[in-house]
This record gives sequence, structure tokens and C-alpha cells, in this order.
Amino acid sequence: MSLRNAAAITGYAEFPPTRQPGALRSLEIMTKLARDTVADAGFEKKDIDGLLTCTPLDSYSIYWPTVVGEHLDLDLKYFDTVELGGATSAGMVWRAAAAIHAGLCSNVLCITAGVNASGGGSLNAGDLSPAFRTEFDTPYGISQPNAGYAMIARRHMHEFGTTSAQMAKVAVDQRYNALHTPNAMFNKSALTIDDVLNSPMVFDPLHLYEIVSRCSGGAAVLVTRNDIAKRSKNTPVSLIGAGEAGTHLSISARPNITESWVRQSAKTAFEMAGVAPKQMDFVQVYDCYTITVLVSLEDMGFCAKGHGGPFVAERDLRFSGDFPCNTNGGQLSFGQPSTAGGMIHVVEAARQLMGRAGARQIKSPTLGVAHGNGGVMGDQVTLILSNQ
Repeated sequence: MSLRNAAAITGYAEFPPTRQPGALRSLEIMTKLARDTVADAGFEKKDIDGLLTCTPLDSYSIYWPTVVGEHLDLDLKYFDTVELGGATSAGMVWRAAAAIHAGLCSNVLCITAGVNASGGGSLNAGDLSPAFRTEFDTPYGISQPNAGYAMIARRHMHEFGTTSAQMAKVAVDQRYNALHTPNAMFNKSALTIDDVLNSPMVFDPLHLYEIVSRCSGGAAVLVTRNDIAKRSKNTPVSLIGAGEAGTHLSISARPNITESWVRQSAKTAFEMAGVAPKQMDFVQVYDCYTITVLVSLEDMGFCAKGHGGPFVAERDLRFSGDFPCNTNGGQLSFGQPSTAGGMIHVVEAARQLMGRAGARQIKSPTLGVAHGNGGVMGDQVTLILSNQ
């Protein structure tokens, strides 16, 4: 089944990331996001008949979609929870399009939000594949996710000669993008490669500025049947390709930790869309760590395996450059608003294709990638979006 042009993103909203949420709860954030997203698209509450949510860490309930739908007073024909870690948001978009394509609904609200009371937070020993962690990870002092990505980075350096300076370049260029993003957490001062390399070493070889800063916040999009999308006050951003892939969550089960299932998810997405990586005007790629960007760009087909380091070093990843990447600063500089981390990439892709990015607007984009990554290079979702 192809989802090409079955549905389009017609509106979006973001809740500014914050380290100090106070008494704020995820349901409050979701409520504001729902109202703002529907208004942004130019629709009304009565037009919404589908809902996809994730389960916030501060508000667990096995009936969460029903709880949210009831709270928003929605009359739903389709509702569900998507739980793919950082791939959740991109996974929501293609699931919404599939439900629309199947005739179940017409307007699906995709909402992600979360509150980290401490402004940080960490995963506990039971979060990532407990069986593998108990037997193979925990006894050797591996604490996920930092250690997992550090191992991927070190192995990538060993196999391909990737350097710390090459990985740091990702953080530097994305910080430039954040300087032009009003809501970004880190938009006050620029970074240099030396700044990154001189920042504290957190998990060798990853430095502080190469690791995402978790916070509280949220983001949402409205996915609409294509014929109805024409009624939106915004330029509809059509989903023309989607792919999802994954097997193991723990890297202990991975045959090769420098390769990811982005290769499969991207292949499916590009084939469905009938386009190639070289045709993309921008890439919004999940960036919980700098190494995540290198591996993902390789496996999407933008460069050969092992060439991610030289690729990012030689290309200009700024929104004004020859390879715009994470044009809002990405999670490294925008911040990772809990479970909504992946949605900021989807929103930024839609924003660019709608021509609403302001000071960081790419000139006349028509095609772009939005990508989500769950776990330690585990679940992968790739979306190809177009305004044509």
C-alpha cells in the first residue's frame, strides 16, 4: 500500500522548551497544543475525528488516548497511542495518513508532550530492553542511552577514521541555526569546534555539547485528508513517502553497531515517494547525539557508509548552506522536550515547506526529510514531505 499523497500536514504548534516547568503537567501542554494546532490549520474542533498521542512519563495511563480525547471533548473515529521513543512523532504522521487512507477518519491530531520535573531526567535500568540489560549491559556498567551512543561513536572512529572535530561540526552548525530560532533553549551564543571539544567529556568520546539537553515541552501537527487539506489556511505539506524499520532495542543484540535500520526505513520512504536523497532541499534528522546524525545521513544514502565524518565537515549544514540540516537547531540546540523530541523535526519540516520559517527560511524548498530515531539507534521512521 502506498501512502503517497493520501494526507498532508495542515497545521502545527510548539510549546516552548523549558527546564523549569513548575507545576505544569503534560495534559495541560497537550490541551494548549491541540487548540493552537487546530487554529493554526484553520479548522475547528468539530473537524477533528482522529487522535494519536504518546504516553507522557508524568501521566501514565493505559487509556491515555481516551483520557486526552475526553479532556479535549473530541468525537473520535480513530485514536491510539504510539510508543517508539524518539521515532514516535514521525511514526504518528504515517499512521495518521494510513488511517485516513483507509477511510477511518479525515483529520488526525498528533500530539506529543512531556514534563521532566528536574529539567533533566534519565532512563532507569528497566527502560531499555530489560532482559538484555540485566544479562549483558548492566553487569559491565553500561548505562543507557549515553554509553550506547558513545560505543557507536568510538566504533565509528575506529572503523572509519571519524574524528571528534568532524562530529563537533554538527553541533556548531546547528547552534548557528538555533541563533535564528526564537524558541530554542540555546540561542544566545554561537559555538566553535574548539568550544565543543573543550566542553566536559561526558561519555568518551562524546562531549557535553554533543549530547542532547532534555527539558519539558511539546509539539503537535494536524494530518488531514488531501482534498480537505486544500481548505487549510496554510500550504498543505503532503506525505509522499514513509518507511519504518527496527528489530533489536539493546545494542547488545546488534550485529554491527555502526549500521542502523535507517537504511531500511529510508529505502522504503524514498521508493514510495519516487525521489532520491540528492533531490532533498533539507534534512530534519533526529540528533540526540552528534554521532546519530552521521550514522543516519550515511544510512539514508546522502553519503557512503563511513563517510559521514568528512561529509558533515565539508558541507555547510546551516539553513543558509548547501546542505540545510536541522534548521531550527535540532535537539542539540533547540532542546529535547521529553517525548516530543522527534516532533520538533516534523514541525520544522512542515514550517520550512509552508514557507513560515522567518529568518531561517530556506529559499523555495519543495522536498524534505523528517526522521525519528528510538532507543539507541533502534526504531527508525523516515518521512518524505513535499509542498507540491
